[in-house]
Amino acid sequence: MGIIAWIIIGIVAGWLAEQIMGRNHGLITNLIVGVIGALIGGFVANALGFAWGGWIGSTIVATIGAIILLFLLGLVKRRA
Repeated sequence: MGIIAWIIIGIVAGWLAEQIMGRNHGLITNLIVGVIGALIGGFVANALGFAWGGWIGSTIVATIGAIILLFLLGLVKRRA
């Protein structure tokens, strides 16, 4: 996928994770969370043997990764 696809999927995944986790971030934060979430989700999916491709599969994997990222950040924030 091209960089434009990564940006679109990142924004969508970040927004979905934000809604699921009950957070309130801006567009840029959603993009960052979504792109990092895509990396985390891709790593987890590969480790578990899942191979989801295309726009929908990539968005699902990125959203799961973004949810994991927001969850972990919430844990760190509570301890600090």
